[in-house]
Amino acid sequence: MMKAKDIMTKEVVTISGSATVAEAVKLMKEKGLRALIVERRDDSDPYGMITETDIIYKVAAYGKNPKEMRVYQIMTKPCIVVNHDLGVEYVARLFANTRIRRAPVIEGKLLGVISISDILNKSDFVEKPKRIYIEDEIEAARVDARAVCEEKGATSKECAAAWDVVEELQAEAAHKRSAKV
Repeated sequence: MMKAKDIMTKEVVTISGSATVAEAVKLMKEKGLRALIVERRDDSDPYGMITETDIIYKVAAYGKNPKEMRVYQIMTKPCIVVNHDLGVEYVARLFANTRIRRAPVIEGKLLGVISISDILNKSDFVEKPKRIYIEDEIEAARVDARAVCEEKGATSKECAAAWDVVEELQAEAAHKRSAKV
């Protein structure tokens, strides 16, 4: 399973919470970014984030002067962070449940940023979808077993081994069903 550290963007651009919103906008334009990570004041301080949406909804929409407003006044803090070893499917679920688009990836310190674009462009969920239900695994094992038996012969060791996999999965499914009862 791919992990957050495998697909995250490692080049992280940060900004101080005391910087002006105008400085944040300039940095976002220069780097072609939609969000910046706000630097921590010390090791116990949580990470923050400022996004384009924060700037539009909290500054531009109210006619406030971005040269006078500070990043700390409009940023999201603490922001949701992702552990570097978290599986990509769980990151996607976290994003869906919290309605966020990106999050810092940490392991004690900031390692990178993971975004929905990283999940779409860099992960392998299209090529290797995770099977959630054991019934899906059983059906896939049946298809594989039929193919092996057709290629190697119905009496081959490979055919018997392939059907053993199907039987093991069926036994596991039966055990899970009985455990629920």
